[in-house]
Amino acid sequence: MSKNDATKSVLFRRKVGSVPRQGGGASGVGQPDQVLTTNVGLQLPVGLTFENWELAGRQLSGLVNSTSWWLGDWLVYGKDHYSDRYERGVRAAGLQYQTLRNYAWVSRRFPMDRRRASLSFQHHAELASRPVEEQERWLDQAEQQGWSTKQLRRAMRVARGDETRETLQAEMTRLAVPDQHLQWWHRAATQSGAELEQWVLATLDNAAREVLEELQEQAGVSA
Repeated sequence: MSKNDATKSVLFRRKVGSVPRQGGGASGVGQPDQVLTTNVGLQLPVGLTFENWELAGRQLSGLVNSTSWWLGDWLVYGKDHYSDRYERGVRAAGLQYQTLRNYAWVSRRFPMDRRRASLSFQHHAELASRPVEEQERWLDQAEQQGWSTKQLRRAMRVARGDETRETLQAEMTRLAVPDQHLQWWHRAATQSGAELEQWVLATLDNAAREVLEELQEQAGVSA
């Protein structure tokens, strides 16, 4: 079973007597006169007229369980095929354009064959800004671990923290310290009864704390 395998159902059939629009279109999967809904998106036929596309939006807006994938795919199709009229269709459907823009952006970032039926739209939205290889790696982990969206977000934050620490450690390793300063620091560490590394870390921590506290006080005064 493919990662985006899903049951299809008919949202609506094309109006009888409607004339297909010429030119390029969507994937054309399924019957040529049907708009199909699946767990991972909306399949719109090639040559769908503006009137039928608008009708699909009206029906989607009236479904309580209409998914973000369906709405995102619907807007992408309208923007690609009716750039001069699709905002009118959005208004006619009674949908919030800003919300749909977010749905459409995620839908574009994840073609249907890369969407995971076992994960929610929100899982994919968390990763939409990442490179494709990184998206796939995190989606694989989320599927394997059964992560919720919150757990995925937390794992990504931890990973970013690890990357930041590694970068900082590398920068500190490359830090060029003159011998005179090292001798001075060694003497101060010895007088304090601490190892050089411990003394340096403690001194930097204290200096950082003083700077941050001073900045907080200044911000409080200015407020």
